[in-house]
Amino acid sequence: MKTKRMMIHIDEEKCTGCGLCVPACAEGALQIVGGKARLVSEVYCDGLGACLGECPEGALTVEERMVEDFDPEAVKELLVRQGRDIPDHMPDPESLRLEDAKPSAPPRGGCPGAALKTLSPCEQANIPQMSSAQGSNLGHWPVQLRLVPPSAPFFKGADILLTADCVPVALPGYHADYVAGKVVLMGCPKFDNAMEYVRKITEIIRENNINSITVMEMEVPCCSSMSVILNQAMQQAGREVKTERITISLKGQVLSRERIAG
Repeated sequence: MKTKRMMIHIDEEKCTGCGLCVPACAEGALQIVGGKARLVSEVYCDGLGACLGECPEGALTVEERMVEDFDPEAVKELLVRQGRDIPDHMPDPESLRLEDAKPSAPPRGGCPGAALKTLSPCEQANIPQMSSAQGSNLGHWPVQLRLVPPSAPFFKGADILLTADCVPVALPGYHADYVAGKVVLMGCPKFDNAMEYVRKITEIIRENNINSITVMEMEVPCCSSMSVILNQAMQQAGREVKTERITISLKGQVLSRERIAG
């Protein structure tokens, strides 16, 4: 069955056939054929773009198009034939049917620092907004996407700041210009479990009347997967939220701001 979803795109003119993308694809969806990287089958590609950052020529991108549904069982069979390990994050087919998904429970027996907290940033304390050098505008805790339960009370009617975790390091004024009044969620789309992110954000959107989402990414290719993850989550949730994407350069400049939904 074909549906409209995100899918890897290979620019053959840019591809040199170096093969660095092949091991980077945990699902085994890429191979070198005729000196070029090729997509073995649409059913093997989850469209989350974990391979993007491995291409030195920038030949890999993701695009939305009508393609066959992702098939995790077919991926497992492919990996067995290839003699590769099956990743721990590989979901069962039923886990992709998010209509019946249950809210994620907070981790048990973990770090006490992961407990939910509502903080009092400078604005809430009736203190003039501080610059990034003076203080924090954070209004809740935790901020790591993996740790925040979708049922957290601060999500109700929230404006979410979904941030690739390199952004605050590169961007001067992150707190003063972007954090105030926002629910901050942070993660790394390259090294973390992208499918887990899709499921978590889907639950957050479904369970809460989210007002808006601002997604902040670095200019490097592997970072652009954060907006892809968000796009898939909105599709899974069946709700479109007003969304803006902000791209930050390695030198800390805002390269672009664009509305991508809503």
